[in-house]
Amino acid sequence: MLYMLDTPSDIATRLAKRMKSIRKRRKITQKQMAARSNVSYATLRKFESTGQISLESFIKLCMELGLTNELNNLFSTPVYNSIEEVINEQK
Repeated sequence: MLYMLDTPSDIATRLAKRMKSIRKRRKITQKQMAARSNVSYATLRKFESTGQISLESFIKLCMELGLTNELNNLFSTPVYNSIEEVINEQK
């Protein structure tokens, strides 16, 4: 699926829905998640409804859900847009 016309808000909302789904699948309440991740309940509720959250809080939630490897793998495989980028990386 291509998301070429996504806004940052669209992407954030989609990430929030995915994380909420994982949390619910594991039968963790919002209050439990907040306490276990050291992210405030209000912040978690706002994130799940709007996608808005600080990067640090997002990472804390990922860590609590065991998604650290997912984060560490972001941008690990280079995506080149031109041969010039390949050449520049080797310099």
